Amino acid sequence: MSTAPVARGAASVPRAAWLQLVAAILLFGLAWPVMKIGLMAGTPIWLAAGRATTSAFVTFGLLALLGRLKWPAREDWPVILSVGTLQLSAFFALANLGVQSVPPGRSGVLAYTTMLWMVPLSLLVGERVGRRAVAGVVLGVAGIVVLADPGRLDWHDHAIVMGHVYLLLAGFTWALAILHTRRHRWHATPLDLLPWQMSVATLLLWLLALTAEPAGYLDFDKWQLWAALFYIGAFAGPAGTWAAVSVSRALPAITSSLGMLGVPLVGIVSSVLLVGEAVTLPLVVGTALVIAGIAVVILDRK
Repeated sequence: MSTAPVARGAASVPRAAWLQLVAAILLFGLAWPVMKIGLMAGTPIWLAAGRATTSAFVTFGLLALLGRLKWPAREDWPVILSVGTLQLSAFFALANLGVQSVPPGRSGVLAYTTMLWMVPLSLLVGERVGRRAVAGVVLGVAGIVVLADPGRLDWHDHAIVMGHVYLLLAGFTWALAILHTRRHRWHATPLDLLPWQMSVATLLLWLLALTAEPAGYLDFDKWQLWAALFYIGAFAGPAGTWAAVSVSRALPAITSSLGMLGVPLVGIVSSVLLVGEAVTLPLVVGTALVIAGIAVVILDRK
């Protein structure tokens, strides 16, 4: 829902917009190793539900302080439900399930394949897709194969195999949400609807946690849980989303989209520093191919 003209030059963009872009990249990138740390004190879906609950409380309080908290218009409820279900509930749960068995840096790259999924989805709904976008998808898929390293992957280890599947599905569910949000006629800003979307995610994730993980738990005696809930739920989620929304309104769409490709790179660097993820040749080459493929898709669909 960008209100900035695409032709706007970099010189006319406020410095705050560039700072917000950097903030969004750092906040979202660092979230991947913190997710891995949080899983030391909770099961995946329970941790996802705790994260959504924390974010819901924080965003409700934030909008109340700003004087912007109000009941959404009836026309905005479809996008509240789609984002709350797909981009938040499904993505949170699938990302946690994936990062449980896949290193967090690699997880961030696999889950960030959303723009690659947008190409076949756009074709399905009758949108025009250029040849460069198709080439970008091919490049990205090659990167996914390199990242998975099928020659060395233990195909008998169900958790690792499904971890890769969960992360790719996380990117797919986010793409479905984007497909709806860009066709939706907004009556409120994305930030104003965020508490309600988080509320939908909170309800759905707790229902899923109680049914799919009946023996699940959150260990409130461990600092890892509090670190994850504070950083992802209370800080990075709301603040990063606010920064990303602000950037999308202040910068040209192509600039903000390309800039956000820094998220998986920060995820890898922070995972190496915080949880000791190994930097391997498949990780470097696969990440480069995935990011290059996404960049080609973005440039084609500008």
